[in-house]
Amino acid sequence: MLIDSHCHLDYIEEAGNLEEALIAAKEANVGYLLSAGVNLFRFPKNLAIAQKHSNIYVTVGLHPSEGIDHELTVSEIVTLADNPLVVGIGETGLDYFYKDVDQQTQIKHLRTHISAAKEINKPLIIHTRDSSDDIIRIIKEERADRVGGVLHCFTENWEVAQQAMELNFYISFSGIITFPKALQVKEVAQKVPLSHFLIETDAPYLAPVPYRGKANQPAYVKYVAECIAELKQTSVETIAQKSTENFFRLFF
Repeated sequence: MLIDSHCHLDYIEEAGNLEEALIAAKEANVGYLLSAGVNLFRFPKNLAIAQKHSNIYVTVGLHPSEGIDHELTVSEIVTLADNPLVVGIGETGLDYFYKDVDQQTQIKHLRTHISAAKEINKPLIIHTRDSSDDIIRIIKEERADRVGGVLHCFTENWEVAQQAMELNFYISFSGIITFPKALQVKEVAQKVPLSHFLIETDAPYLAPVPYRGKANQPAYVKYVAECIAELKQTSVETIAQKSTENFFRLFF
C-alpha cells in the first residue's frame, strides 16, 4: 500500500476532478491521503472532503506565502485542529523565493504554528524555500522537536536533511525527484535512511515524469516510490512499506 502524505484535495475538487482522482488513487493502491491546509478560510472545505472518505485526513495551516487580514493566534489554530481527522499542523514554514508575505511576518506565523502544535501535540508540516537556515534555527529555538514533523517536498541539501532528522523531522519527497536535473534531491534520497522518509505528490502541483507539466493527482505517488526504489536499489514494495510505516508513526 502507498500513501500520499501531502496533497491538496480541495484544489482538485475545485477543478472538478476529485472523484476521478480518488478512483485512480484506489486503483494505484494508494490507501490513505493527507490533504494539507494552506489557508485557514479553506479549512472547512478540506475537512468536508475528509468527512466523506474514511481514508482521508487533513491538517490545519497557513502557507507562508498566504496573506491574512487579522492577527494569527495559537487559539485560532488549536480550535480548528480540535477534530480527530486533523492529524497535523501546517503547512507552515518560510518561503523567501516569493515575496508575497514579508519575512518577519512569515517567521512570526511559523512560531505561532509551532506553539499550537506543541499545545495539542500534533506534528508539523514544514514548507521551506530559500530559507533552510532560518527554518532549522527556529525549530531549535522553539523546541519543535518535541512534536516533530516533516519537511515536505524536500529540495534542500544533505546537510539540511541531517539537521532536520536530528530534530525529529522526516524528509518527504515529491515528484520533483523524478526530474532529470534534480540531482541534489536524488542524492538526499539515496542517503536518507528508510526510517526517516515519506512520499507525496503535492497534487495538483509538481506532477512527476511522465506527467510533468500536467495536473498532478495522488495516484502519481507511485512514480515517486519507483524513483526512490531505483535510487536506493531496493524494491518498490519496500519503499511502499517503509513510507507507510513512517506515515503512521509520525501522524498517529
